[in-house]
Amino acid sequence: MMSDKTKTTEESRAAYDEWYEQFPDDDGDPSTPWYRLVMAQLAGDLREQSVLEIGCGSGALSRWLARQRRPLRLVGADFSESALRKARRLDEARKDDGIQISWKHEDIQSLSFADGAFDLAISCETLEHVPEPRKGLQELFRVLRPGGKLILTTPNYVGPLGLYRGYLRLVGRRWTEGGQPINHFTMISRTLFWLRSAGFRVGAIDAVGHYLPFPGRPAIEVSSLSRVKSLRWFALHSMIMAEKPA
Repeated sequence: MMSDKTKTTEESRAAYDEWYEQFPDDDGDPSTPWYRLVMAQLAGDLREQSVLEIGCGSGALSRWLARQRRPLRLVGADFSESALRKARRLDEARKDDGIQISWKHEDIQSLSFADGAFDLAISCETLEHVPEPRKGLQELFRVLRPGGKLILTTPNYVGPLGLYRGYLRLVGRRWTEGGQPINHFTMISRTLFWLRSAGFRVGAIDAVGHYLPFPGRPAIEVSSLSRVKSLRWFALHSMIMAEKPA
């Protein structure tokens, strides 16, 4: 099997098309920990803003944004045509919703949008699944206007699941997140370094989700630990708000 770094763009796209085909056409789950972290940052409406969700999947968060925050322009983009076909089919089934979303086939590492095209970009659990994450952040920086914001979520493997992932590697077993083809090792400090290297100014940081891994069974969440803010650096689901300097 080729490593995450050596996969070509076409190989990655084919792998993700195949991965998405295993899922049914449903509206997704907008209540996942990473979506809740994003929603907490979006208190007001977005009626005068142009918004990009990159890595939208079948569009659960994009549809929530359209209904609840009503941006002036909303683009839901994904690397996988299979994911976008699901998003469009779900739109067809809900014509009466009046939702206006432009679904685009895009590679976060090489976006087709003009410089400064968006006021806000949202990327949930995507950066760790592309061949060159730093290139993706450079592209997001480019397509944001000066003063534009990025809300980014990635796993934070500083904690028990990170240690378990390291153990699996030592014994020759491959870690995957839900069977995804590419699974980079991310943590808050590494993501912060990538963001600053791309030119972003970092703002809010939050994280939730503390899990204890057990071989052969799903990890157990210790939900009480998420209430301890000082432990957020060890929580699995991290969110960083960053800004392109004006």
